[in-house]
Amino acid sequence: MAAPKIGITCGEDIKEGKVFITNYYLRCVQRAGATPLLIPSIEKNINDYLSSLDGIILSGGVDVDPFYFNQEPIIGMGEITPGRDNFEIKLVQAAVILDIPILAICRGVQVLNIALGGNIYQDILLQVPGVYQHSQNAPRWYPTHTIHIIRDSLLGHIFKSDTAKVNSFHHQAVSTLGEGVVSIAKSLDGIVEAITMPGKEFVLGVQWHPECMADKFKEQQQIFNEFVRACTT
Repeated sequence: MAAPKIGITCGEDIKEGKVFITNYYLRCVQRAGATPLLIPSIEKNINDYLSSLDGIILSGGVDVDPFYFNQEPIIGMGEITPGRDNFEIKLVQAAVILDIPILAICRGVQVLNIALGGNIYQDILLQVPGVYQHSQNAPRWYPTHTIHIIRDSLLGHIFKSDTAKVNSFHHQAVSTLGEGVVSIAKSLDGIVEAITMPGKEFVLGVQWHPECMADKFKEQQQIFNEFVRACTT
């Protein structure tokens, strides 16, 4: 039986004209028994991508253009890559219709929610009173805060727990949930840390970077294992 093919969206360096992905994603997908394939942000290729892939990973990256969730930019907004935003939103919408498994990470969870009609905070430090520091200056693998998980949920079943400690490198976050989207984990300050779509084969968005923790924390690798398992059904 051939290994599942997992498409991973790419970061973009507009100034240098480059697309890229970190090795963390590739290692986690390979360890889970699948073949990772990079999918650049080429809109006309979306149908071809989805017809040849068994699952999609939305990788992390820079901020999402507020144009895509009907807001004006605030002072705390950072760098954007509008071409990538447009591509990934359309990719998600097509993949959801086809019920192709999706794992969305950090920026990816925000794109997932926006693609389904939801909103995000452009900068939680400016927009959420009492919020913790979520953009941590720490090693990529290091867990810096606690999340509470709905135990009877996709993530609860993967972790077999209702709490976890995760890393944190973001300043944007999910606010209003998109259509069919439910929150299944939050940090202690109320920030949405994980979302899913009940009734779909596998849709999981997480606000942290499990790929950076997977070498040291087996439950983080288990996210990729369960995702790939869903891609083989």
